[in-house]
Amino acid sequence: MKIDYQTVTTIIKNSKNAIAFTGAGISAGSGIPTFRDSNGILSKFDPKYFEIKYYLENVAESFGAIKEAFYSHSETKEPSVAHFALAKMEEIGLIKYVITQNIDGLHRKAGSKNVFELHGTMSEMICMNCKKVFPLENENILKSDIPLCEKCDGILKPNFTFFGEALPEYDLTSSINVTGKSDLCLVIGTTGIVMPAAQIPYIAKQNEATIIEINPKKSNYTNDIVDIHIKEKADEAMQEISENL
Repeated sequence: MKIDYQTVTTIIKNSKNAIAFTGAGISAGSGIPTFRDSNGILSKFDPKYFEIKYYLENVAESFGAIKEAFYSHSETKEPSVAHFALAKMEEIGLIKYVITQNIDGLHRKAGSKNVFELHGTMSEMICMNCKKVFPLENENILKSDIPLCEKCDGILKPNFTFFGEALPEYDLTSSINVTGKSDLCLVIGTTGIVMPAAQIPYIAKQNEATIIEINPKKSNYTNDIVDIHIKEKADEAMQEISENL
């Protein structure tokens, strides 16, 4: 069935508190590998490397795998059409917040300002002892076998959520708060599997928000809470939406 982008853009223009909730699908156009798909990171690397307990007990081994999985080509990746479209929509006041499960930082790189990163970010390292945060502008951190804090000599880890860790409290609480006030939620490129992040669209629906899903496949949300399902890749759909705004 042909997608009525005119209707979609009318809904977006008429919204007062629209948010976007994004997953790995929005970064596919940037060449970022997914985490859980058949060709994703978990298909190539043992999940133990991303467990906080294993990491702290086997830092050199785990950090080596993490560098290969997440950092080997990350510096060359640029935001996709969909990232830039959301940033533009925020700039002109049509999107209030972006809530993302992604750790790649591409929303901010594209120009989005109001971003909550539910799983943290790979652009920083955090000391497990003193909690000092180090932006990864210093390439020496990635060159080390065991990254150590220059302040207290504690072990550093990428500042994203490992298995066995809680989500960042500020980003999670803030996301729930703004979602509870939303009247439209664009759900882009996510399966709706990973909790507690996946609760965001459900909270929006409880607030009687319209749910517009962009995903070439059905997700956990599609037959449950979605009002309009655009069965396209994120870049293709967001390009059409941008051109109709």
